[in-house]
Amino acid sequence: MDKLEILKCIAIVIIFAKLFGLGARKLKAPQVVGEIVAGLLLGPSLLGWVQPSNFLSGMAEIGVILLMFSAGLETNLGQLKKTGVKATLIACAGVFVPLIAGTILYLCFYGFDKIGSDQFFHALFIGTILTATSVSITVQALKELGKLTDEVGTTILSAAIIDDVIGILVLTMVISFRDPSNKITDVLLRTAGFFILAIGVGAILYKLMKWLDTRYPHTQRIPIIGLALALALSFIAEKYFGIADITGAYVAGIILSSLDDSKYIDRKMDVNSYMIFGPIFFVSIGLQTDMKALDMTILLFSIGFVLVGLLSKVIGCGLMSRACGYKGLDSLKIGVGMMTRGEVALIVSKKGLEVGMLDSKYFTSVILLIIISSILTPIMLKLLYSKNSKDAGGNGSKESADSANA
Repeated sequence: MDKLEILKCIAIVIIFAKLFGLGARKLKAPQVVGEIVAGLLLGPSLLGWVQPSNFLSGMAEIGVILLMFSAGLETNLGQLKKTGVKATLIACAGVFVPLIAGTILYLCFYGFDKIGSDQFFHALFIGTILTATSVSITVQALKELGKLTDEVGTTILSAAIIDDVIGILVLTMVISFRDPSNKITDVLLRTAGFFILAIGVGAILYKLMKWLDTRYPHTQRIPIIGLALALALSFIAEKYFGIADITGAYVAGIILSSLDDSKYIDRKMDVNSYMIFGPIFFVSIGLQTDMKALDMTILLFSIGFVLVGLLSKVIGCGLMSRACGYKGLDSLKIGVGMMTRGEVALIVSKKGLEVGMLDSKYFTSVILLIIISSILTPIMLKLLYSKNSKDAGGNGSKESADSANA
């Protein structure tokens, strides 16, 4: 791809991403949905104006790293400590039930095979995609209902954060296990080694960044150093520990999340991500989605994938919430609040395509899940909370009538 072709492609991608993103927002859907649709329109499946290329893939990879760095920066460590055990248990159930259910779904469609085979790892990766939770839609819905800071809302937020951490760990291990030369103990040791290094180096870097932040608050050198840390940890994670580069970016964000200027860093990163790298990443998902390969089997699989994706989160998180002491309706709210999928599911899918564990035709299933879960979650939460209000009103009326009769 020559220079002029690169400039043309980037211009087309950014303009269409913005137009379709705004259109999606007008329809009360996440902007990323519009950006993915823009990629479907521009790519080989329909118009063919933009072809996937190594350059666009590289830009998209930077977009992934920036997104995961921002996700780490937005992690509220204080909130994680508050909700503690309950949120962790709910998050674990919200990861492992979809992981198992997604794996079984794939094997039911394409045949059961021995553990360790390519078929098994493809199935396991489908389950891994389903582990991710995107809480942004849920946050917006809870804000509108005025329920973001109550116990259920706080639990959903905390569980979603922990869910992402566990999901990234699962992704790292699944990718590592696929290499026949990798032993389980080696994978676990490498993963543990990276996190030990990250904690040790992270503590030193945090103190250094805190000193810089105190000495030079709200200066551009702070986000520049933060970005360098994200890129460095991404490189180290994959090059020396054999784990996903996005894990390093996420950890870099967590290291800096407690800085006074963490939001300032996030805003500066968001400029780059929002303006160019983010749109290119989401459009590239559409560009690489093979709509021509959509046959009856893929269509049926997509329907099953969406149903399993939604129900496994509701069942896993809902039942664990019930076990943790939440009442029936509250446990259902937590399950529904955890069923949205978004950026992390796309990031995991993209990583699977890169390492040969996912065929591009399955992007259709992931996109459908994101769209349907993004539409259903706010509607269902509103219904559940309105049912609460009606029950409270009904009980109140009954009590008033009893008092009057007395």
